[in-house]
Amino acid sequence: MSQPLILIIEDEEALRRFLIPTLSGQKYQVLSAATAAEGLAMARSHNPDLVLLDLGLPDMDGMAVLKGIRSWSRKPVVILSARNQERDKVRALDQGADDYLAKPFGAAELLARIRVALRHTIPADVAEPVVFSGGFRIDLERREVSLGGRIVKLTALEYRLLEALVRRNGKVATHSQLLAEVWGPGGEGNTHYLRIYMAMLRRKLEADPTRPRHFITEPNVGYRLNLDAPTP
Repeated sequence: MSQPLILIIEDEEALRRFLIPTLSGQKYQVLSAATAAEGLAMARSHNPDLVLLDLGLPDMDGMAVLKGIRSWSRKPVVILSARNQERDKVRALDQGADDYLAKPFGAAELLARIRVALRHTIPADVAEPVVFSGGFRIDLERREVSLGGRIVKLTALEYRLLEALVRRNGKVATHSQLLAEVWGPGGEGNTHYLRIYMAMLRRKLEADPTRPRHFITEPNVGYRLNLDAPTP
């Protein structure tokens, strides 16, 4: 099986010199572009498995590049940016980015985010069982959740929130994405709903709700579900 192809769209030459050998050393295939126009052309001609995208490009804003990629591709896009304010992260994630790394970042964190983004996730139109290590199982077809072989009863809203997170396994789900998907248009802005129902899920599904391993808070942005965290 060929190794995943990663496209880097980044105008900082020094960062490209760091990224290319870092990724190549992990046996990834790598392409790089220094401008938005070049990056969009490469994305269309090579259809990479993942894109690392800088927001501060010289010829086009990175958000516009993200929009262009999302117009035809659902492949993972991880944002690399010096813009580290929460509103920039939320905007990028809401527009379809899979993750966001603020500069500067280390190689270990970058590689971990890439592994998560590349991991196979459940297509939105397919229902199939998902299994946590440690005996945590969610059957999306039967709408059934069990922990250690014991069925866990969830309310309709709890289940819908859990399902929305499962379908984004390992990715950040923003407040607005979850509110729109679980509560619909009328739920916009009601982030207290999420806090309440996330607390309920943690009480039912985490070994220690005060130190969650699966349901991770991304402060001021949203939540991330970690399916791979072992259940004690």
